[in-house]
Amino acid sequence: MAITRATSTTAPSRRLVLAGRATTDAIGLAVVGGGLLVLGLVMTFSASFVQSAAQTGDAFDVFARQAFWAGIGLPVALVAAAVDYRRWRRGTALALLVTLVAMVLVLIVGEEINGARRWFQLGPLSVQPAEIVKLTLPAYTAHILALRWARVRRGDVTAMWLPAGPAIVLAAALVAVSPDLESAVLVAAVGLTPLFVAGLPLRILAIGGAVVAGLAAWAISTTPYRVGRIDAWLDPTNEAFRDGYGYQTTQGFIALGNGGVLGVGLGQGRGKWLYVPNAHTDFIYAIIGEELGLIGALCVMAAFAALAFFGCRTAMRAPDTFGRLLAAGITAWLALQAAINISSVVGVLPVTGVTLPLVSFGGSSLVITMAGVGILIAVARQCPPVGTRAGQGGAEGVDVEVADDDG
Repeated sequence: MAITRATSTTAPSRRLVLAGRATTDAIGLAVVGGGLLVLGLVMTFSASFVQSAAQTGDAFDVFARQAFWAGIGLPVALVAAAVDYRRWRRGTALALLVTLVAMVLVLIVGEEINGARRWFQLGPLSVQPAEIVKLTLPAYTAHILALRWARVRRGDVTAMWLPAGPAIVLAAALVAVSPDLESAVLVAAVGLTPLFVAGLPLRILAIGGAVVAGLAAWAISTTPYRVGRIDAWLDPTNEAFRDGYGYQTTQGFIALGNGGVLGVGLGQGRGKWLYVPNAHTDFIYAIIGEELGLIGALCVMAAFAALAFFGCRTAMRAPDTFGRLLAAGITAWLALQAAINISSVVGVLPVTGVTLPLVSFGGSSLVITMAGVGILIAVARQCPPVGTRAGQGGAEGVDVEVADDDG
């Protein structure tokens, strides 16, 4: 396509523009993301068929729901990957506003499960607004920073922090009161990533980090089950915790140890026979380690490392400020969430309840994650060829609906 990139002196085009072309990073993201999705479908069935049969009489119940959401997410991801990512810029503020309103409503009328209100129940399906904000928040932050890029480059902290900062605080607070402290910290980190990449002074980040740490410590110390989780994490095999707060961690360790180097074989694991709690959600990595062994577990880690690599390179090579910051935010989301999940399963962190992206069972979380990967691919498709500096010889230029003040 012979098209040119709009600048602040060029009238923006209103026509639909598709992403540029296949690049190494775009192909890498598609292959790794697709591989993790397929692995997730296979392991969701393997980890859930015992529980599904016991609870509903249908061994395929959980798998069928995951396959349904994957069927919804696939065209969403394809559209996100095909359409120029800059076409979504005008809608970022509205998307975030709708998400925040939904997060407020879910606290009032949402389905209550185990004392938490995080889901809208739509018949047999559920939607979790806190998952959607992981995409809408960094997209909005990237858009705001790109619009003010000239001021941001001059070190104007106000231009960086307002109104993105209050939006991040509000989103994280709504997640925290759901209550979901771990996801709240993740949402804050994902929202702050574009600010960090844009050059927000480290002293401000340090102050913000200290405030978050202090609030988190207060929330943990005033909640008995969180204190129990911390105690069990420090000594999960202690008899005082082994059959309580430390039970999930201990059973996860047993499953991982049982897998050895090569694993016991796909479908042959024993942990899913109602020993490992949440075997198909936040502890699916333990089932992977048991059935596919250390090699399989390391391959999953390598896949997420590759996803982070391609995402970071996309962020560095993106042709405009919005693309750089958006790619950085999405990459941070996927990499941090995977790191938190795996770390909690292997005992590096306390049990968090954070799921493994693209792999763990989840409805709205799977669809929104696939959309995020699709947008990341769209940014990668606009990057210049490897060996060419960003902004030179790439993507043959693109008409955009909103021009960034990117100099």
